[in-house]
Amino acid sequence: INTLVQNNTELRLYYTSGQTYPFRQSMDYALGKYYCAPLTPQLSGWQQASKRAMDVMLSFLGLIVSSPLLLLCVIGIKSTSKGPILYSQERIGLHKKPFRIYKFRSMIVDAEKDGPQLSSERDHRITSWGQRMRKWRLDELPQLWNVLKGDMSLVGPRPERAFFAEQIQHKEALYGRIYITKPGLTSLGMVKFGYARNLDEIMERMRYDIIYLDNQSIFFDIQILLFTIRTIVLGKGI
Repeated sequence: INTLVQNNTELRLYYTSGQTYPFRQSMDYALGKYYCAPLTPQLSGWQQASKRAMDVMLSFLGLIVSSPLLLLCVIGIKSTSKGPILYSQERIGLHKKPFRIYKFRSMIVDAEKDGPQLSSERDHRITSWGQRMRKWRLDELPQLWNVLKGDMSLVGPRPERAFFAEQIQHKEALYGRIYITKPGLTSLGMVKFGYARNLDEIMERMRYDIIYLDNQSIFFDIQILLFTIRTIVLGKGI
């Protein structure tokens, strides 16, 4: 696709419905190169308003309802390991704007002293209490504050760190499409694929984010939230 665009070839993406979506060429200044991607159908006005209203109401309600679990996590962290309760990390959000994401600390202090690393199920850096939190996704609860603030949505593409996002875009330029919408606390990739242990798995999970972009709707968001609840109830996290 990039080669065709460089040769001034007009591209259009056709769906079986007969609708056509033109490709748009963009410059990624961080990478210093052009890439092109199909224009993703946007949510209608009422769906955008409904999505934000749902984000605010459910994240506020979630913080209140989960307050006993929040307290339990605080006690568990302080009683099993030394270090801060919360862990923050810079992620890339809407329009490639960086923001700080918040989680309960599930790893030892200075877990990434040797540089950015992805975690795995048997990662020795994860504390005993951290394993329990990850199993039930309790370490993600503080991100409800990110949703309430507007940095994130309840449902959207998984936000990545700049370190990994740049590597992915070098391999797959279409990854840049995910920045047209807010990242999510949960995503289609998280319920269908789960946590990624390496760059290849991140890219595999990313394909679900692209599917989500091409099928955005408030009803699809609700379906993903229901899938997420089932994942939490069954304890299918790491």
